[in-house]
Amino acid sequence: MKRRKIQFLFPFLVLVLSFSCESTWQPKERGYDRFDLPEPRYREYDGGHPFVFEVSESAIACPDSSRLTEPHWVNIKYPFLEAEVRLTYKPLNGDMKKLNQHIEDARKLVNKHNVKAYGIEETKIKNASGQTAIVFGLTGQVPTQFQFYTTDSSRHFLRGALYFQTATENDSLAPAIGYISRDMLHLLKTLKWKDDK
Repeated sequence: MKRRKIQFLFPFLVLVLSFSCESTWQPKERGYDRFDLPEPRYREYDGGHPFVFEVSESAIACPDSSRLTEPHWVNIKYPFLEAEVRLTYKPLNGDMKKLNQHIEDARKLVNKHNVKAYGIEETKIKNASGQTAIVFGLTGQVPTQFQFYTTDSSRHFLRGALYFQTATENDSLAPAIGYISRDMLHLLKTLKWKDDK
């Protein structure tokens, strides 16, 4: 009886194996999210704030509506990338202690990422008014990959940070991070304080 079962199963087994050998299976290569990034075009954003700057036409700039918001805080949203840049404005009114405190707070917020950051690159750039902005590029699996602050040293202080609302690894987000970082550099280069003479 056992022999009969083996004789019956043998042709069936050969048939299954012959069909399975014809196709070759290969694992899929690891893929990354694809971003269709529009060509950058800019428009001026005012919004009744003490500053104006140019923002991407692909972004939506609107007042911050969180419960902790202060006057003249702005969010620049990139819905197609699930990202936003949060701008926080602080008036200085000539108070150097306030200026130093805001600069120290901005640096603390960057340095909080030292645990997960592979590196933090600090760069100085000048805007159209000749004022300096400090830009921080962070690499590694950090929640914010691009931060900056700028000030006229007497009346205005503006800080910005880029955030993504996705769990995607930062390596995969590299094209989107680069795209928004270029927009933020353009924002800084076109930033003007309204009371500048």
